[in-house]
Amino acid sequence: MSQSKQKVGFFQKMLNYTEKAGNALPHPATLFALFALIALIFSAVGHFLGWEVIHPGTGELIKPVNLLSHDGIHRILLEMVDNFTGFAPLGIVLVAMLGIGIAEHSGLINAIIRLLVLNSPKHLLTFVMVFAGILSNMASDVGYVLLIPLAGVVFIAVGRHPIAGMAAAFAGVSGGFSANLAIGTIDPLLAGLSQEAAQILDPTYEVNPTANYYFMVASTFIIAFAGTFITEKVVEPRLGTYKGGHDDSEDSFDTLSKKEKKGLLWATAVILVILVVTLIGIIPEDGFFRGADGGVLTSPLIKGVVGMLFVSAGGAGLAYGIATGKFKNDGDVVAGMSASMKSLGTYMVLVFFAAQFVAYFKWSNLGMIVAVEGAGLLMSLDIGLVPLMILFILLSAAINMVMGSASAKWAILAPIFIPMFMIMGYSPELSQVVYRIGDSVTNVISPMMSFFALIIAFFQKYEPKAGIGTIIATMLPYSMAFLVIWIILLVAWLLIGLPLGPDAGIHYVMPK
Repeated sequence: MSQSKQKVGFFQKMLNYTEKAGNALPHPATLFALFALIALIFSAVGHFLGWEVIHPGTGELIKPVNLLSHDGIHRILLEMVDNFTGFAPLGIVLVAMLGIGIAEHSGLINAIIRLLVLNSPKHLLTFVMVFAGILSNMASDVGYVLLIPLAGVVFIAVGRHPIAGMAAAFAGVSGGFSANLAIGTIDPLLAGLSQEAAQILDPTYEVNPTANYYFMVASTFIIAFAGTFITEKVVEPRLGTYKGGHDDSEDSFDTLSKKEKKGLLWATAVILVILVVTLIGIIPEDGFFRGADGGVLTSPLIKGVVGMLFVSAGGAGLAYGIATGKFKNDGDVVAGMSASMKSLGTYMVLVFFAAQFVAYFKWSNLGMIVAVEGAGLLMSLDIGLVPLMILFILLSAAINMVMGSASAKWAILAPIFIPMFMIMGYSPELSQVVYRIGDSVTNVISPMMSFFALIIAFFQKYEPKAGIGTIIATMLPYSMAFLVIWIILLVAWLLIGLPLGPDAGIHYVMPK
């Protein structure tokens, strides 16, 4: 027992040191600015030293682009504004927060949280947060902008540390990114890239969006339980008792008043109307919500889910506010939307510098060079299936620390590894699922993850001094646990020989 305590103590000390070291760094906005400067310097260094790699898919010679050259400096100045305004998460967050601002200012979110707290078994709260985070990936990026801050409010409402709640939700949303009970937007995207890579070797090979479905369904529950355990046994004990200010939503948890119940009824009616309209538009084969190809996954409901969030949250909040008397005129509604924008001030500053860094790293080709060199090293090793897959997971996890986009990384790695593994007798579906594991486990500790700056802003609401070190130290136990557990699941899957999805086996036989 004492030995176990010593081990826990050592681990906690390591996390504390990680947090102090990370937070000793400059302000996150300054740090992203320094990262951008370093990317510029290395682009010039790589150019003058003659770094180069061959793209395995196209055969194209990839060299670093010197961003400190005449053309590079012009591009930096001319595209600085576009880098900021075109940064993908920025628009998503702003539009979503406008709708959420209406719902929050009306009191709807407060009422829902109180209802949740009053009716949910407290011993299941952590599991619900992690599980909901995993499932939120069906709705693209909604988990980041809605569920994570909501988890903090719910946890503080029941007397628990709000950062523990946000960490649990973040672990599910980002660390469990590849797990789910349904096909999400990432599945057809990765499957398309996998199919193109497979057809380098076998022009008739097809990879379906359901290629990893069985494995990901099993992963959903395993990751949810693991995230719950890490939150309650590692993260929350380390955080201790929250001594900060109280949130408005924890002021009262008595039974909802008649006026509030009426508001919830009106809000529910609005959601039901939206749901009926959605079903009418998506169920018929020629429904108006279907994509141009008649598909569901290509519909605006999937690709434009943030717009649906704005309509749903804004409409429900408006109905609740009118029913309860909170909204007496349009000015009250606009005030709620304005308040949500004011809370994003720090995030906007972070995003400006983060967007420049991501753009410079992409323009310079440094991320692609790192990916191809790492892949080449892995290919040179002559080892068995299980060690090879574990190394591929570790490579994907490491590359995720310098390249944030799952599809961009797979576009580089798939043409390398899928044909190679096919020659060795392993299916493209296996290559894809192994990549997805590595890509998920380091999301929560990667500054290159698109929403990392937003997570810092969320943490700073309750811990004003929180920085990159706080995020990494808090989330590192999840990253380590998910890595180990997913590897164990994969090894067991390989040894048993279970299919990864419908008509998606582990092995591949070259056609004669």
